[in-house]
Amino acid sequence: MLKVGIFGVGHLGKFHVSNWLQIPDVTIVGFYDPNDANAAAVTATFGLQRFTDAATLMQAIDAADVVAPTNHHFALCELAIRMGKHVFVEKPLANTMQEAKLLVEMAREANVKVQVGHVERFNPAYLAVKEVSLKPMFIEVHRLAQFNPRGTEVSVILDLMIHDIDIILSMVKSDVKQISASGVAVMTDTPDIANVRLEFHNGCVANLTSSRISMKKMRKMRLFQKDAYIGIDFLEKKTEVIKLKEPNDTNVFSFDLETPNGTKTIAIANPEVQQVNAILLELTAFKDAILNNKNTVVSEIDGYLAMEVAHQILEKISNTGILVA
Repeated sequence: MLKVGIFGVGHLGKFHVSNWLQIPDVTIVGFYDPNDANAAAVTATFGLQRFTDAATLMQAIDAADVVAPTNHHFALCELAIRMGKHVFVEKPLANTMQEAKLLVEMAREANVKVQVGHVERFNPAYLAVKEVSLKPMFIEVHRLAQFNPRGTEVSVILDLMIHDIDIILSMVKSDVKQISASGVAVMTDTPDIANVRLEFHNGCVANLTSSRISMKKMRKMRLFQKDAYIGIDFLEKKTEVIKLKEPNDTNVFSFDLETPNGTKTIAIANPEVQQVNAILLELTAFKDAILNNKNTVVSEIDGYLAMEVAHQILEKISNTGILVA
């Protein structure tokens, strides 16, 4: 039985609590949150014990689930790792690159499991194309959200775009060669909308647009690679694969297309998307990594690399001057 403590039971923390309660071989020892209103709501709804001291709760558990605001990530993760506890921490891994680097080093020395909450890795639309050989050479991403004061302690890069940065790095598997970026601060003091171009050493180019001041929501990624196009809609949970038809392609819509190189048969498929709970999946994967001594799906190194690119983007925007609306 894995004993879990939850640190931070605000909006997202409450979702974590309800999902942990559904996972076998897990017991929630209690939670820590200095906000009395959050604590009262969780105690009333779930009947869990509130701890008023983080260290006391940390002593009583095997794994810490850190869902506190980003500026508290380092202190809570450091406390957990120094006490030999496994850590699940929401993205971004830490508030600064120095903090993130220290956490990576401490986790390695302590030999504990760390998983970073890049939940889009568990989005059913993304999971539906895992069987497709993803080798994109051009990527187009739009992640748009309506304004919400929650999460604005960090820029739109670290709030929203970092999801797509993590997924792109996991697919492309090449170092970033060059970054171009621009951003506009509208509602906060940091960029609320940004456009970024990432160029990789293997020739892949990714164009990302993120906004938290949009009238409508959108979370789409389009992948273009040799002989194929893959569309992933993270919000609507839909996928589309258009490629040259192969002999083993069955149950797909296809049509012939005349090209300068002769007739090509094009196949269009919509891989089945399982309606699964992404938060439940990521927390279950974390539990399994601990109990079965496996690597976590999104390690602290993955979290660090995504942060590194995000901070390089912020530096580029800062050097060119953040536009203020």
